[in-house]
Amino acid sequence: MAFFQKKPAPVQVDFNRLPRHIAIIMDGNGRWAKKRGLPRTAGHAAGAETFRTIATYCKDIGLEYLTVYAFSTENWKRPEEEVGAIMGLLKRYLLEAIGQMERDRVKMEFFGDLSPLTGELRQLCRRTQEISKRYEGCQVNICLNYGGRDELLRAAMAYARDCQEGRADPNHLSESQFGGYLFSRGVPDPDLVIRPSGELRLSNFLLWQSAYAEFYFTDVLWPDFSKEELHRAIAAYQGRSRRFGGV
Repeated sequence: MAFFQKKPAPVQVDFNRLPRHIAIIMDGNGRWAKKRGLPRTAGHAAGAETFRTIATYCKDIGLEYLTVYAFSTENWKRPEEEVGAIMGLLKRYLLEAIGQMERDRVKMEFFGDLSPLTGELRQLCRRTQEISKRYEGCQVNICLNYGGRDELLRAAMAYARDCQEGRADPNHLSESQFGGYLFSRGVPDPDLVIRPSGELRLSNFLLWQSAYAEFYFTDVLWPDFSKEELHRAIAAYQGRSRRFGGV
């Protein structure tokens, strides 16, 4: 006798109560490729297509902000070939995005220190940001050469310079004022942080901004992350009570 598993029922999401800002750690590309006997670069290519699909879908459902962890300050330790492949995929994505931004009207910003990138990549990043100024709607923030600790150190040093030069008072500093020194200034903190791949850590991602975020972890590797998995994450978020330290 054959036994068949019933397909799980579709997850119900209230699209009138979406989180305002979702952040995703795009993890699992290398393991996805290894499971298939492919080079890690193939996993990054598949992950780039998943990012394109999810970013477009987030815009379509009316999400205001999507932030993704594309390349960390620690990722430079990876093999040169792998880093080169990731940068090549970024270049291709930005070239395609620039050609489609008028149609898609998705705003794009970058969080991180872009100075180590090639001049061509930095120019493409600046170009997408310049075009984005004309649009309203979904904003996609790409964390590139980004680390949460690095961001906090840079913010602290910038604040110290302002104090030294008389533009800030060292005796009066609020959380909102300090937030103005972060890469994410002007962007609301994430409501929901998603990490695929089965890992249960932040990995230096949005350390300040995630103080009161809800978390969703899944074993699904990023290249296999789908709209349905996003629905599961949003449904889990909508089932929680956010008290922000209150009762």
